[in-house]
Amino acid sequence: MIEIDSLHKQYLTPDGRGVEVLKGVSLTVPAASITAVVGPSGAGKSTLAKCISLLEKPTSGSIRVNGKDLSRLSGEALRRERRAIGTVFQSSALLQRKTAWENIALPLEWLGVVPKDIKRHVGQLLESVGLADKSQFYPSQLSGGQRQRVGIARALALKPSVLLADEATSGLDPEATQSILTLLKQLRDQFGLAIVLITHEMDVVRSAADAVAEIRDGRLLQHGTLQALLAQPESRLGQQLFPLQPIDASGDLVLQLSYGDRRLATDWISQLSQQHHLQIDVLAAHVEKVGDRLAGRMRIGVRFNHRSVDIQTLIQQLYQLGINSDVIQTTQLWQEAV
Repeated sequence: MIEIDSLHKQYLTPDGRGVEVLKGVSLTVPAASITAVVGPSGAGKSTLAKCISLLEKPTSGSIRVNGKDLSRLSGEALRRERRAIGTVFQSSALLQRKTAWENIALPLEWLGVVPKDIKRHVGQLLESVGLADKSQFYPSQLSGGQRQRVGIARALALKPSVLLADEATSGLDPEATQSILTLLKQLRDQFGLAIVLITHEMDVVRSAADAVAEIRDGRLLQHGTLQALLAQPESRLGQQLFPLQPIDASGDLVLQLSYGDRRLATDWISQLSQQHHLQIDVLAAHVEKVGDRLAGRMRIGVRFNHRSVDIQTLIQQLYQLGINSDVIQTTQLWQEAV
């Protein structure tokens, strides 16, 4: 588990001025979970990753990994505890003159692990990342996705509990990207890893993340599980994750819906239509499977065959089904009727 509390990071410019890159960031990443960190370039995402691994010393605040405050350690104590953190880089950062097997074995050799144990552990890691048959291949003989798998295996060599993936899928084709994300989810479950996934791609977040945090101008603007963010109609991050195309609205009533925090009956539109004698048109929708349930946002137009149901009754009924709703538009006729 990673626990970040009130993290500040400041750099000094050549003329002595202080530039604050992280401004009071607090974030928790549980074990066996993937938290994506998103935001524009220069927002502080990579600096956050460097602070978690203590490649950069925080100016203030604390970073706890498995209950230990790494920001207070130094020297041998810090080096020992940093073994609990593995890092996957954007370019895989493999040594070109070493085979896949040798790249993975390198941190174990530096640590002085006996050759017999290195052979066994590297073999297990190659199996875990699906490259058991590529152990003697050099990086130039591997595809981009395969090189990244070797980088992931190397990051896991010292059996960390935390994995930092900084733009690990950037530059990969869609198929390779999806295979890496699937692998990260498998490793999360297999090893109980707390994974921080730095990315600027919302497709990556939707495919792999359990939770997402948005950083902008060094501040944490919003954080939550994907389901919870989607259940908040006003969530800007939820809207970015599940965007709806602008479309001409039609109907007596136009509602914007969001759901994902509860299991939703697949026939909920039919239920509402029959119960209240409504005609419901789906004007726009973005629905995907998140975890073990469907989640998304939708815009619907509602036409009433009679005026026996009011807006609040309908909104309450939707809420009971697990759907949050906002009124986008009502016709003048409907406004007069209610």
